[in-house]
Amino acid sequence: MKASRWIIVALLIVAVVCFFAFDLGEYLTLESIKAHSGALKAKVQDHPWWAAGVFFVVYAALTALSFPGTVVLTLLAGALFGLIEGTLLVSFASNAGALVAMLISRFMLRDWVQKRFGKQIAGINKGLTRDGTFYLVSLRLIPIVPFVLLNPALGLTRIKVWTFWWTTQLGMLPGNAIYVNAGEKLVAVRALSDILSPSIISTLVLLAVFPVIATRLLTYYKARKVYRGWRKPKRFDYNLVVIGGGAGGLATARIAATYKARVCLVERERLGGVAMHEGGVPTKAFRRLANELHTRHGGQPPVEAFGELMMQVRQLTESARHHASVDDCTRHGVEVVEGEARLSSPWTVEVEGRTLTTRAVVIATGSRPWLPPIPGLDAVEPLTCDTLLQLHERPERLLILGGGAGACEFAQLFQRMGSRVTVASPDERLLDQEDAEAAQALTAALIAAGIDLRLGLTAQRVESTGSEHRLICRAGEGEEQSLPFDRLLLMLGQYADVEGLGLDELKLHCGDDGTLEADEYLATRYPNIYAVGSVAGPYGAPHVAEHQAWYAAVNALFGGLKRFVVSDRVLPRAVYTSPEMATVGLTEHEARALKLEFQTTRLDLATLPGAVAERAEQGFVKVLTEHDHDRILGVTIVGEQASETLAGFVVAMKYKVGLHKLGDAVQLSPTQGEALRRVAEAWRQQHRSPRMLTWAERLNRWRVER
Repeated sequence: MKASRWIIVALLIVAVVCFFAFDLGEYLTLESIKAHSGALKAKVQDHPWWAAGVFFVVYAALTALSFPGTVVLTLLAGALFGLIEGTLLVSFASNAGALVAMLISRFMLRDWVQKRFGKQIAGINKGLTRDGTFYLVSLRLIPIVPFVLLNPALGLTRIKVWTFWWTTQLGMLPGNAIYVNAGEKLVAVRALSDILSPSIISTLVLLAVFPVIATRLLTYYKARKVYRGWRKPKRFDYNLVVIGGGAGGLATARIAATYKARVCLVERERLGGVAMHEGGVPTKAFRRLANELHTRHGGQPPVEAFGELMMQVRQLTESARHHASVDDCTRHGVEVVEGEARLSSPWTVEVEGRTLTTRAVVIATGSRPWLPPIPGLDAVEPLTCDTLLQLHERPERLLILGGGAGACEFAQLFQRMGSRVTVASPDERLLDQEDAEAAQALTAALIAAGIDLRLGLTAQRVESTGSEHRLICRAGEGEEQSLPFDRLLLMLGQYADVEGLGLDELKLHCGDDGTLEADEYLATRYPNIYAVGSVAGPYGAPHVAEHQAWYAAVNALFGGLKRFVVSDRVLPRAVYTSPEMATVGLTEHEARALKLEFQTTRLDLATLPGAVAERAEQGFVKVLTEHDHDRILGVTIVGEQASETLAGFVVAMKYKVGLHKLGDAVQLSPTQGEALRRVAEAWRQQHRSPRMLTWAERLNRWRVER
């Protein structure tokens, strides 16, 4: 560290020590100001410039060091200098202090601030990208993030010094003026009856309603700006139109209908979406039936069994669709309109020549598989998750391109049905977003099952000669590899299915990840148009879409009164292989990337009687907690029924139940659910005080030997 930085650090330390050593905080209380206001007022009148200078320096210093007392000093400014002069002093002093705090953070405390305020910084950067300087002014007008956090956090963004200065000056001015005015009024209070005076009451009311008024004004200004050029209908047919009848769209429409809103659901193909027709529901049936056949036939199911299995899958899927029907939606108070939807304005949706007017719109059109631009790919009619379950014959050689959860799941299932499976992935390891140890355990299970893994390969082209097909790949700058196959399954991810919705005319754009740009309320650039599920991201799973549905429905209907920030803190995910892998919260790699101090508690399933009894002892439970605290940061489980075992940890994280209390919960035994209590007990043992154990040992020895 340079000498200049050491000097700044030393000055900061001296300032902090002096503040607390001399108990300067006792002078920054309302009682102290009331007691000394008369004497201070006299000094200000005798030496106005000197008093103003001292006040400016003290106020700026307290703001720069994030010390308590600036609110009280703001009130004092009103008492000593009056409304106009006091507001100017506070405004420029607070801005100077905020600028110093931002610069200290930018040049001195970057690592510390990033570690402490990483989440706030990420949110601020997202807001800056979306709304620019308007977002900065709104942060100052409505302090969603406290100033003591906001100033250092902004130091780590790309904001320019000039932009920081003028947005701070403008945004804090109204609030400063209100508090200075309050100080001018409150210092005049001498008796209880003075509090009931109209001026005092109006001041207190203004303090209370200012955040609400500022929020309303900002929202109105932003809406007026974005709606410019569009003509709003004088009346509406519906409170809400939901475009897309998948898991997220159905849930959004039904929730809105429970609030007695007039809701219309527009679906172009079939209700239920991918999850009901090709995704989670049929895949789960496929998994169960395939595993049963694999066990029944000793790992060698006959070729004809595949056709029977697929027929049963289609029958089970059809039986599960009764909750995704027009009659069921109508029974819940949702009107269903079939056809292709297109947004012609922020309030109108065109469907097959019919115009629907609505106060709010929720886009929940789901996603489509991504097809890479590989030469020769179209000629082999590749399978995707949308078409895979339409197979009638088992492919002898199945090549899966991808390394995510779906690729692993289908690789194991088709291998168990008798196909020879090869998995080729451009990544260096499977499940590269998951816990490394867990991913390695699943990789070992796939290799043990006989699946041929080819990792780190980039697909170049597809070559076909008669009925023989080959995928030509290359590993880095190495030689080309030829992978033969009968059928090719693409599992390379999804993209938001928003084509044909007319989003370009409304200037609604998708980000680099293919999802529609939406804020923390799931709203797009138009406050009345929301996105849900794969369209909104970051995860497109049906359970995530259904989780987002409540926020989208409530914000769309009542956003003018109150909006709710969607919570993505606790979103579980799973890989349904054998063994399963289930995760919620952070992995060790993610925790290290965030520079968090954490501890890991690990439990082998072989220690659980329930797992041993079910011959499911291969696997582990790994729990990440805050350093020297029982708050759970993340959980990874590998083993049979891992997705079911994870449920208890999901509830604990959602409602902030730590391992200490989780260990007191009674679990059925012998079951794998007992892992919750066992891992909590392991954490307790790691955190028992050595001194307490020493005294306990002495006490017990004395009670035996006396």
